[in-house]
Amino acid sequence: MESNGILPFQNLELSLYLQPPTTTAATATATTLITPKIEPKPEPVDEFTRVSPPPGFEFLAPSLGPPPGFQIPIPSPAPAPAPPPAVSASATATATAKSNPSEDDVLSHLHRLSKMFNDALGAQLQEYGDVAVLPDFDTDTDSRAIVTVPNPETQVSDAVVTPRGGRKYPSRSSEMVRVTDLKPEDRLFFRDLIRRTRMLFDSLRAFSVAEDERHSDTSAPHRRTRGDLKASAFMRHGGQWLNRDKRIVGDIPGISVGDVFFFRMELVVVGMHGHPQAGIDYVPASQSSNGDPIATSIIVSGGYEDDEDAGDVIVYTGHGGQDKNNRQFTHQKLECGNLAMERSMNYGVEVRVIRGFKYEGSINNGKVYVYDGLYRIIETWFDVGRSGFGVFKFKLVRIENQAEMGSAVMKFAAKLRLNPLEVRPRGYLTFDLSNKKENFPVFLFNDIDRDHEPLDYDYLKTTVFPPHVYTSASSGNGCDCVGGCSYGCFCAMKNGGELAYDMHGILIRGKPLVFECGPHCRCPPTCKNRVSQKGVKNRFEVFRSNETGWGVRSLDLIQAGSFICEYAGIVLTREQAELVSMNGDNLVHPSRFAERWKEWGDLSQIFSDYVLPAHPSVPPLDFAMDVSRFRNLACYMSHSSSPNVFVQYVLYDHNNVYFPHLMLFAMENIPPMREISVDYGVADELMGKMAICN
Repeated sequence: MESNGILPFQNLELSLYLQPPTTTAATATATTLITPKIEPKPEPVDEFTRVSPPPGFEFLAPSLGPPPGFQIPIPSPAPAPAPPPAVSASATATATAKSNPSEDDVLSHLHRLSKMFNDALGAQLQEYGDVAVLPDFDTDTDSRAIVTVPNPETQVSDAVVTPRGGRKYPSRSSEMVRVTDLKPEDRLFFRDLIRRTRMLFDSLRAFSVAEDERHSDTSAPHRRTRGDLKASAFMRHGGQWLNRDKRIVGDIPGISVGDVFFFRMELVVVGMHGHPQAGIDYVPASQSSNGDPIATSIIVSGGYEDDEDAGDVIVYTGHGGQDKNNRQFTHQKLECGNLAMERSMNYGVEVRVIRGFKYEGSINNGKVYVYDGLYRIIETWFDVGRSGFGVFKFKLVRIENQAEMGSAVMKFAAKLRLNPLEVRPRGYLTFDLSNKKENFPVFLFNDIDRDHEPLDYDYLKTTVFPPHVYTSASSGNGCDCVGGCSYGCFCAMKNGGELAYDMHGILIRGKPLVFECGPHCRCPPTCKNRVSQKGVKNRFEVFRSNETGWGVRSLDLIQAGSFICEYAGIVLTREQAELVSMNGDNLVHPSRFAERWKEWGDLSQIFSDYVLPAHPSVPPLDFAMDVSRFRNLACYMSHSSSPNVFVQYVLYDHNNVYFPHLMLFAMENIPPMREISVDYGVADELMGKMAICN
């Protein structure tokens, strides 16, 4: 018998009930849990399947193929319809681009993408409560259910505003399944699927934000729209939304406890929580044969005054009866999401818990969302709330033997930043490995053994180049942007006609080379084209690990596309490197790093005429970096074939394209205390580092 499987809920007829089940805790624990009979209405599957996922898991992976040898002993569903063509940025654009486009081609492509974004979305946003959403969600105005409930008086049209216009999307499936006992290689497959989906979301969001900034630099009036809504709309049109064909109960394959999200729309895209606003996600009563709704996930964000959150135990207040200021003004009813929570308690169905809370530095109004694992509802009751109105309360207890809650890890990291000795009295070798050379101290921690090797090296903040690098190429050119760079300036033209970063310092997309403003530019230090040259902006810790030797982790939450640090060393020419290598010194060859920059900002899954950036171009790098005596924190990063940071070549203090800086940027949101990894290409040959599974 294979270890992998998808477990549907057992079918039980309602005639087995002799008396209505009560909602007390004693009864819930003493009575055998009853599994509901869920029979989905016949609905077409989403119109996207580019490459076949592992057999039996088509609903989880609509666009990626299976790992080698993956077999599941369950019947495969009927093949999905052929995928729709990717959205084209121009009606006359060809599907295949030139392999080496000129600068004019790059500029022309950039203008096509800009026009596509503006024409497609324009003013197609509407307000939904306190957030703006695209009018393409399956929403019932009464029940706030996830799937449209037919109601001739209140039904909202399911017509979707898309770049092509007139397209309709099917509702989410109501068939409930559990995914259990995945093999290690299959876990890696689904982790990579989630990772690539989230990277596409972040890339689209960053690009759309940059487009808004581009228009704000001009005199042309335009309406600013939210990047997360643009990203989710285009991904839905392109078929990149996950977990639409089945409703997963329990953990979502590929999503780990502790994963952090900046936007609720991203939770919708990956199938973690299917509603952009409601706190309870559930299968509505109209889509199960026994007429019982079932809750699958909740968001705990302190939106109700009667909520109580103690971490492993939550007293969650039902929804309904609030005014626009989140104050209770009427009694709640046992219906919709509230009834779904009560039914999930009765049937013993676990729910996913996502916590939303304020976090300093978040780009989404200071708020983030973190997945904290699975909980069971053990008790429910009707009580008088603080405002004097009746509210339903649900007591949830976290299931044992799960990874530590992500929200708890983030609080732990926050305490480390303020008073590390109070949290961890032992293990610190130094509180600043950089000796005040970095903007923030770099902790050195080892509670494994007595190794203190990092203290034997001199800390190097930035790469040291040979003197001829600064004299062999012209270094006197710069922009004249006194107030800060904008699109169309000299430095933007050097980058192919666009600025490399948005207003938050997020890299919009990877390039062969990025030109930042340098010493000969007239723009101020606050210019948004000066990012990596300013040094680290997060607090890091070099730590000892049983799995990877020395590693690096951040004490802060790092957003995808953010600058991490420079990979620093002493630059050697080829001749010098040959002599040094004979002595057995540690050398890092920049040309061997995997070109992961190509993945960040890759929009080829959305636009058929997308062209990978080829300008500014970089010649083959023919130098090495000596890190045998001088190095920085990047030298302790572990290798991974699925890394969370990538190398981006950057120039700012000189214009010699043969000797760029090696700057590291985040490929995904990196929670505090999670190890940072990079793809060295040939890790063991370089640093003797062990690969990690990120």
